[in-house]
Order: sequence, then structure tokens, then C-alpha cells
Amino acid sequence: MTHALIVIDVQNDFCPGGALAVPEGDIIVPGINALMDQADAVVLTQDWHPAGHSSFASSHEGAVPYEVIDMPYGPQVLWPDHCIQGSTGAAFHTDLNVTRADMIVRKGYRSAIDSYSAFFENDQTTPTGLEGYLRTRGITQLTLVGLATDFCVNFSAVDAAKLGFDVTVRSDLCGAIDLNGSLGAAQEGMKAAGVKLD
Repeated sequence: MTHALIVIDVQNDFCPGGALAVPEGDIIVPGINALMDQADAVVLTQDWHPAGHSSFASSHEGAVPYEVIDMPYGPQVLWPDHCIQGSTGAAFHTDLNVTRADMIVRKGYRSAIDSYSAFFENDQTTPTGLEGYLRTRGITQLTLVGLATDFCVNFSAVDAAKLGFDVTVRSDLCGAIDLNGSLGAAQEGMKAAGVKLD
């Protein structure tokens, strides 16, 4: 058992009709469910913000969504309020096979720091615990799918590669926001880190 499928943030707020919707973000769900049967382990990540999170534009007077500000840990895109703990928007997409998950990693729950990666918060030092879980299960190969390619999938894939995992991103089972060329930059960054893009 050496292969895990990491399903990134397939939540209502990132799907059509959600607060931070990825265009056609829901069309990847059947393919992700099918891929679960080929994995030794399945991990789901879930954006899980408290109300008033510091990454929300509404938490900064005069700020607008998609503006970038400097936070103590570096540049931070300010987002529309999304994936608030316990909300319908934070719930997994109804069609996602959540019963197949061995583990659910919730991220972004500390109010003062965002967390794109499944492995580290945006300070790049505070771990989520996912690495330890995978290591103790002897998992070395990871396939990443989900939302959004250019943010949470990208950061997760690059961190996983830096940690020494064999990482593949299934581009056909991801969806991107593509904010000012962020998709192209993410793809180049993932390749440079040794991530395979399928």
C-alpha cells in the first residue's frame, strides 16, 4: 500500500453557485470518485475558515476581493468570504464519495493565517499533520486532484514534492481560478519542483 489519492477542497463554495466558484468545478467529481477505487488510501482536504478569517477581504477595511496584501507570513490574496466552518459552502460536494476517505484534513482554521497546502499553512512551517500520517502508512506515491489547480492543488503538490513524495497532478480532474495568469505560473512551478502533470 504505497499510493494515496489526495482530493483537494471539492467543496460547495468552490463549485458553481458557491462563494468562490471555479468554473465547472463540479464536473470533475465523477472522475475523482472513480479514481478512488485505484488508490490504497484516500485523503480529503477541506477549507475550514472561522468567520472573519484574515484572508477574507471583508476583514480588511476598504479592501476588495482578489487584492493582494502583505501579511506577517508573506503576500496574501484577499478572498470573498468562503468555506466558513459548519456552513453549506464548506461542506463537500454532495456527489463526492466521502465515505471512501481514510482521513479528512481541515485547513485554514487558524484565524490569522491562511492555508492553501494540504501539508503546511502559508507560513510554510506550520504542518497540518498529513505528512506524518502518510509516512506512518508507508505511502510514497501521491496523486492530487481537486480545486483549485493554481492555488491549493499547486501548493500541496509542490510541498509534497519538496518532502520527497512521488507526486502526480491529474490536470483533467482539477479546476483552476486562473487569477492574472496564476494557472500558467502554477503549472511551471509544479514542473520545476518535479511534479508530474497528467
